[in-house]
Amino acid sequence: MELWIATSNKGKLSEFQVLLNSLVDLELHHQGELSTFFSPPENGQSFYENAKIKARALHAVKNQAWTLADDSGLEVEGLGHLPGIHSARYAGAHASEAENVAKLLKMMQIRNVTDRKARFVACLVIYTPQGEELKFEAYLNGKIAMKPAGQLCFGYDCVFIPDCQTQTLA
Repeated sequence: MELWIATSNKGKLSEFQVLLNSLVDLELHHQGELSTFFSPPENGQSFYENAKIKARALHAVKNQAWTLADDSGLEVEGLGHLPGIHSARYAGAHASEAENVAKLLKMMQIRNVTDRKARFVACLVIYTPQGEELKFEAYLNGKIAMKPAGQLCFGYDCVFIPDCQTQTLA
């Protein structure tokens, strides 16, 4: 089976490869292998809409294969569920992960956020070779740490402490 992943994010691609590598008969590809494919703008109003935009665009090119896209991010209750769908661009279009984390902690400090509850949201959209759309959405609840901690930081992992845990995901 051939599966194409609609991402140019090396961290996400690596995670997908680790998760899916053990599946027998899975030929894994990503949009970077296509010289004529350009990611569409993620201008949806939800994680689902953004994942669907990406999956549909790649499926238009690779319509005889399975295509998968995700959109995910962090929602902090005390910030009105920000950064939300803007998680990857929270500190600006070309900001680093460290800059996004720094902005998050700064905004929480400026707004004197006492409710540090947060959740990671992950939405996957898959198109089958026949064009059927499959949607999966999951949440990881937790809270935002006072400062970054951990050694394997990807995105906001270094400031996110899952419920019933004492350490960040990093």
